[in-house]
Amino acid sequence: MQKGLLTNRKALPVDHHPVSEQMKKRILNELEEIERKFDVKVLYACESGSRGWGFASTDSDYDVRFIYVQKAEWYLTVEPGRDVIERPLDDELDISGWELRKALGLLKKANPTLLEWLDSPIVYREDSDFMDKFRKLAVEHFSSLRARYHYLSMAKKNFRGYLQGDRVRLKKYLYVLRPLLAVKWIDERATVPPMPFSLLLDIVEDKALLNEIDYLLQVKRANTESQYGEKLVQIHNFIEQELERYALSQFNTNKNEEQLSALALDHLLKECVMS
Repeated sequence: MQKGLLTNRKALPVDHHPVSEQMKKRILNELEEIERKFDVKVLYACESGSRGWGFASTDSDYDVRFIYVQKAEWYLTVEPGRDVIERPLDDELDISGWELRKALGLLKKANPTLLEWLDSPIVYREDSDFMDKFRKLAVEHFSSLRARYHYLSMAKKNFRGYLQGDRVRLKKYLYVLRPLLAVKWIDERATVPPMPFSLLLDIVEDKALLNEIDYLLQVKRANTESQYGEKLVQIHNFIEQELERYALSQFNTNKNEEQLSALALDHLLKECVMS
């Protein structure tokens, strides 16, 4: 199933490492076990990380993320309960989720990670009526300022931490390129950047750069996560130029932004809990 925050997107390419029926069954079984063990209802579950972005390696694990709601009485205690469920099962599968009130609080703050979950091309479970309302609110609460800060910080951190030697771990290029292209998307289109990396490439016009990115994707998908290689000149130059350009246009998230009312979020929380 493919859902997206944005409409009229072009079709995604075929997944090079699709989720097998056996793995889907295991994930669905684990979600049902979570509902039984924690007495909750899973409203939405998707794939995040490299599989959601569309550049999984041969040994990439599965990072399943979900949103869940507790029973009404859970919300009526003086001390708040734990609002996260985490089940790191093994090296192949990791599942964790956020309670609905926590998720809505993060949505009010325009949390980019949450927005990516909502745009994942790999959805395992979904309450469609609820998620239609949730996605609509997500678009309304999107903050280009907060998203821009988030992605630029991520790009800087990964570039400085992983791409300074003569030989580099090739997958790290994608962990800098993806957030940089998300910033570029926000600047040029002023909308929520898509989660799938292939759609972000729509704003890249340099053919030499695109060719090298295509080569990088082929290497990433055909090898393990730990694959090393020589610096990729076109990509490396693009990253350095973009980071230098953004360094000249400083911004901060303390800038006054229009604060949207939380009434619609409160209404969705009440409606979902009481149902």
